[in-house]
Amino acid sequence: MAHRPKRTFRQRAANSSDSDGAEESPAEPGVPREVAAPGSAEEGPPSGGGRARVAGRPHRVRGPRGRGRVWASSRRAKEAAPRADEPPRQGDAGKKGESRVLDVSTDEEDEIHHSSEIKIPDAAFIQAARRKRELARAQDDYISLDVEHTSTVSGMKRESEDDPESEPDDHEKRIPFTLKPQTFRQRMAEESISRNEETSEESQEDEKQDIWERQQMRKAVKIIEERDIDLSRGSGSSKVKKFDTSISFTPVNLEIIKKQLNTRLTLLQETHRSHLREYEKYVQDVKSSKSTIQNLESSSNQVLNCKFYKSMKIYVENLIDCLNEKIINIQEIESSMHALLLKQAMTFMKRRQDELKHESTYLQQLSRKDETSTSGNLAVDEKTQWILEEIESRRTKRRQARMLSGNCNHQEGTSSDDELPSAEMIDFQKSQGDILQKQKKVFEDVHDDFCNIQNILLKFQQWREKFPDSYYEAFISLCIPKLLNPLVRVQLIDWNPLKLDSTGLKEMPWFKSVEEFMDSSVEDSKKESSSDKKILSTVINKTIIPRLTDFVEFLWDPLSTSQTTSLITHCRVILEEHSICENEVSKSKQDLLKSIVSRMKKAVEDDVFIPLYPKSAVENKTSPHSKFQERQFWSGLKLFHNILLWNGLLTDDTLQELGLGKLLNRYLIIALLNATPGPDVVKKCNQVAACLPEKWFENSATRTSIPQLENFIQFLLQSAQKLSRSEFRDKVEEIILILVKIKALNQAESFIGEHHLDHLKSLIKKD
Repeated sequence: MAHRPKRTFRQRAANSSDSDGAEESPAEPGVPREVAAPGSAEEGPPSGGGRARVAGRPHRVRGPRGRGRVWASSRRAKEAAPRADEPPRQGDAGKKGESRVLDVSTDEEDEIHHSSEIKIPDAAFIQAARRKRELARAQDDYISLDVEHTSTVSGMKRESEDDPESEPDDHEKRIPFTLKPQTFRQRMAEESISRNEETSEESQEDEKQDIWERQQMRKAVKIIEERDIDLSRGSGSSKVKKFDTSISFTPVNLEIIKKQLNTRLTLLQETHRSHLREYEKYVQDVKSSKSTIQNLESSSNQVLNCKFYKSMKIYVENLIDCLNEKIINIQEIESSMHALLLKQAMTFMKRRQDELKHESTYLQQLSRKDETSTSGNLAVDEKTQWILEEIESRRTKRRQARMLSGNCNHQEGTSSDDELPSAEMIDFQKSQGDILQKQKKVFEDVHDDFCNIQNILLKFQQWREKFPDSYYEAFISLCIPKLLNPLVRVQLIDWNPLKLDSTGLKEMPWFKSVEEFMDSSVEDSKKESSSDKKILSTVINKTIIPRLTDFVEFLWDPLSTSQTTSLITHCRVILEEHSICENEVSKSKQDLLKSIVSRMKKAVEDDVFIPLYPKSAVENKTSPHSKFQERQFWSGLKLFHNILLWNGLLTDDTLQELGLGKLLNRYLIIALLNATPGPDVVKKCNQVAACLPEKWFENSATRTSIPQLENFIQFLLQSAQKLSRSEFRDKVEEIILILVKIKALNQAESFIGEHHLDHLKSLIKKD
């Protein structure tokens, strides 16, 4: 396979013999100029100009030349080494296609020496030599001596071309080991030949390129022709089939043909009938589909139902997205309001405890001073003195306010010391106003259909009226409280159940909207009666009660009668009138009641303090010790009254344990025992009895009181006995009435009989 020769783009030597060299290659058709080496033949096309550049091969050294810079290729045959007296000949390439690169190098002195001797032949000389070489080739066996054995070389070349096997083997070739000296004439001839070869290289490359392209074209045309011939043969063989005479066919008559035609006709008829049946079925399906389409188009209810459900779905999704976005803001506002109220409550509590501590310490120091000496002034630190002055200033203001209002029966110690300085009150109101402004802006950018409880419930009311079955199957009554939770909490931000003027639950907008939603339902629907009737109770249970629990745990002051009364009012509405079920107690309700009891226990332990002073210190009602003791007693009695106000909401056992066991028997009775019997003691006992719930003494079958009042009954009997022997005998009747009120009838009869107070027996009979 011929290889495409590489193109070499090299500059031609500027010589007048270029045209001669171009004419040389076609003159030798039988003698190839160059043969590619075997190694290079597999790698690519032959190199231009017959030059084989083989890296790594040993270079043969040629004799000294006259030119200092030479780039030439040696084309000598492998089998014959050049003789010393023979000039190199063009075309002496290796017979087996091997090419060698002869790297000629001479010493600088030799170059200078020979350069003076070498005479460059002119064009006429070169042309004459070429003609002689051509004549020698034509004669085959004779070459003129002037051409230096050209005929011999050409004859050998022709023999090698005619008989490739006559070529000697590698071991028969002569291998020259030394360089033979060349004559001056040989060197001149070699120089002229090399120049001619260089000038003709490019023309040879172009010629070989053209030859290679023609060969490739011929091959391509030949392949296409062979393919067409094969295809034509294959198609001809497929079309022409030879008839095999050895095959025998069954005899055919008219009956057989008729039978086959009938069979074929029967099959076609059956197929036709099946197609008819399918066609009729399809026609019927088309008619049914058209009828269904007409029915659906004519029935507007289905379309409206679909539109309604789709609109409800979109509405609920948008509502949930809105509430999820706003709930974070609502929680922040709630936390801000709670922190503000908590700060105020902690201020009151800390101030009360600090004032109680400083006043008690001052009185103790005053008592020690009175015991030790009666002369000298008591040294009081500036902080205690300032606190005492502040306490007295607030008491004076409250006293003046009561006188203006006409309340003259007020006892010192029963007032709630919850006044704030004007500067602190202004700051509190400003902070509260800022929070309320944020509350108004929560749903400022929301449409009323997504923030107005009445509008939201109206949407679900339409659903319940149009499609009650799907409404109840979707358990909407369980979802509505969750949807209303954020909206109700926004309305409760400004709601303080500890204030008497706070808005009641029944007056709140959300409460009225939920009640209207429940009242508009169908009364005879069993599903509605078991689900929608619980919506209001669920809202209260999930939203209102947790908020009340926070107020009780952190903000409620049990010593404040106004806060306790307001809290009880709201709790009665929540726990009694709107309980989920008569026998059902929710977890939130239990948590609320536990927090109430826990807070009252803490108040009894931390806020009740009734000091005991010597009788000499308290006999004088105007002394500081007596006034302080009186205030603390009435403060404890006020807490006792506030605890028993929870009657009906808390269990009797809980109230009796807190009010009677921990407060009355532990603090109040001890203070009464330390007091001198008289009208003041009777008044205090009347106040204690007035606080006791009447429900505890409604059982007329028993003539004895409850066990927790046994100490109080004994104190009453002792006081009555002392008063009967004093100037306050008329106060005994009041004590007997107290015993009768608390159902201590047996003790009252025994006392009357022992002291012969027969005129008081009528009091027992009236009872």
